[in-house]
This record gives sequence, structure tokens and C-alpha cells, in this order.
Amino acid sequence: MARARRRVSGFLRDFQEFALKGNVVDLAIAVIIGTAFGKIITSFVEDVIMPLINPLVSLSGKDWRTITIGPGIAIGKFLGAIVDFLVIALILFLAIQALQRFKRQEEVADNSPPDPNLVAQERLTGALDRLTQTLESRNNQVL
Repeated sequence: MARARRRVSGFLRDFQEFALKGNVVDLAIAVIIGTAFGKIITSFVEDVIMPLINPLVSLSGKDWRTITIGPGIAIGKFLGAIVDFLVIALILFLAIQALQRFKRQEEVADNSPPDPNLVAQERLTGALDRLTQTLESRNNQVL
């Protein structure tokens, strides 16, 4: 009985450590935001894009959502899902491009040449440190 309690408490402790790590919480937030973003994109496609495309794909006065081939193959819904995917892929592509551009700008700012005055000061400080060490070692030899 005591072993079972230790196993359960150990499992709960391990699960708590895992669940409260920053990466897991970040992942959960990303999933929630991604779900909301998916709903926004679906609404955008169904309510804005597809009504504009509907006159081009309508067959005999049918709405794009009701286009079917044979018994139950819903081409209209599939077309909507493809447009959803394309919109999400385009937005992700643009976001990744912006992040890469931002990282490149940070790297350029970090790789700027050092200030010549700072370089000269560092060299002078190093020379003074070596001179001080040399003088101290000579003083210790004379004593």
C-alpha cells in the first residue's frame, strides 16, 4: 500500500514538473492561439474569399459549399479547406520572413566594428597590467 502511494505521488510530482515547465505552457498557449487563428481564417475564407470566388465555381446555381461529385464527395468543402491552408501558409511564410529579417538586422547591429577608442583603452590597460606584474616580480626578487 505504501509503495503504491509513493508511486502515485512520484508520478504526480513528475507530471507536475513536466506540466509546469515553460515549454509545455508555451506549447499550450500556441495551440490555443492557433485554434483561434484557424477559426478566424476559416471565417475569412468562407465569408469573404469564397463568396467572391463563388460566381466562378458555381455549377447550375449551387453554392460552392454544396458542390459534390457522385454520392457524398464534397468538393466544395475540400476547396474551402484548400483555400484555408493556402491562406495560413501565406501568413506563416510572411511571418517567418519578417522574423528572419529582424534576426538579420540584430546580427548586423551586433557585428558592428568595435570603437577604436575602446580597443586602444583595452590595449593600454593590458600593457599597464603586464608592466605592474613585471615591476612586482622584480621588487619581490630584490627583497
